[in-house]
Amino acid sequence: MTVKPGYKQTEVGIIPNEWQVTTAANICELVVDCKNRTPPLCNDESFAVVRTPNVRDGQFVREDLRYTDLSSFIKWTERATPRTGDIFITREAPLGEVCMAPSDLKVCLGQRMMMYRPDTVNVTSSFLLYALLSEQVRKNLLEKVGGSTVGHAKVDDIRFLTVPLPSMEEQRAIAAALSDADEWIARLDRLIAKKRDIKQAAMQQLLTGKTRLPGFKGAWTIATLRDVCGFENGDRGGNYPSKADFTEGGYAFINAGHVRDGKIDKRSLDFITKEKYDSLGGGKFFPGDILFCLRGSLGKFGVVDGDSGAGAIASSLIIVRPRANVSPRFLVSYFKSDLCKKMIEKWAGGAAQPNLGGQDLARFQIYLPPTFEEQDAIGSAISDTDAEIDQLEAKRDKARSIKQGMMQELLTGRVRLI
Repeated sequence: MTVKPGYKQTEVGIIPNEWQVTTAANICELVVDCKNRTPPLCNDESFAVVRTPNVRDGQFVREDLRYTDLSSFIKWTERATPRTGDIFITREAPLGEVCMAPSDLKVCLGQRMMMYRPDTVNVTSSFLLYALLSEQVRKNLLEKVGGSTVGHAKVDDIRFLTVPLPSMEEQRAIAAALSDADEWIARLDRLIAKKRDIKQAAMQQLLTGKTRLPGFKGAWTIATLRDVCGFENGDRGGNYPSKADFTEGGYAFINAGHVRDGKIDKRSLDFITKEKYDSLGGGKFFPGDILFCLRGSLGKFGVVDGDSGAGAIASSLIIVRPRANVSPRFLVSYFKSDLCKKMIEKWAGGAAQPNLGGQDLARFQIYLPPTFEEQDAIGSAISDTDAEIDQLEAKRDKARSIKQGMMQELLTGRVRLI
């Protein structure tokens, strides 16, 4: 490979001549390993335990955060107490995830965790974090353990991980640019979360008749899904497709993994031949049908759109068909609502592995407006909100993609900010 003037080939890729390649140990005051076990857990939320699920995509994840007691916290921080500016890194499950230590919590390292404390004379914490997230540094770490994120890194793999090192001035400029991109993404995430909360509150009001859209009157009724829908299970006889029946094309065969958020993911569909499809005694879907998950990913569903054509379902799904006097859009909104979630909990919540039967689903209660027109207007209003959220999510995903491109350009020096 030809290297253009002013650049050099290194183990972290092609970088400017004036940049260094160094190891984490050379630019950190401390590189701390965990005790190779997680401390005893308790309900007191004074001292948090950082486990691998709490470190994802450069962010500290507070969901499912666990806690320990004071005596265990003291024992687990004998080597160093994490502080603002420290960086956590996972040694496995998955490997190489990083994030900053939270500034508002007292934390200790759980199992399979390590910590960097940057030497601020040589490197800024923000730059080191982005460097550890960069494509080439992550690639080098994966190569040390065989190329897979499920691999296990040794302590020295983390201690002597190589990173590119510009001047402090350029580090600050790179970190500031990427931090601005992160803040834009975070603002979009907050806006999406707010829109979702507003949507759920509006759905609760609209789907129970507590709030009526202008121009509609008349009493609502309480019905069951049996009253407003037809149901069809997949073929459970001897004709049920096996892996040997799958082909490169033909009739789509959809399972629970293909449905989510009211849509069908067509990127990884399985297909069966026309002969196998014709032999099935049930479970054949058509455009407009709703495919609802009865077990596994319980409650997920997808609507068969007009481009999907005909196909068949796995036994984990059931076909739901709105009757002629029921708006499909209203029913889709119901399946997305907390009202439906409560019905799922009622009819499937007690089992160790929750699942529903078609008869259980038929018992779900639903509030029903008196006319098709009001049902459809409610479904349309909620659908418009969904479309707005989809647009924001697409904007957020594009911002993430732009940021990844920025990282690749800035952390290799192909684009210089000073």
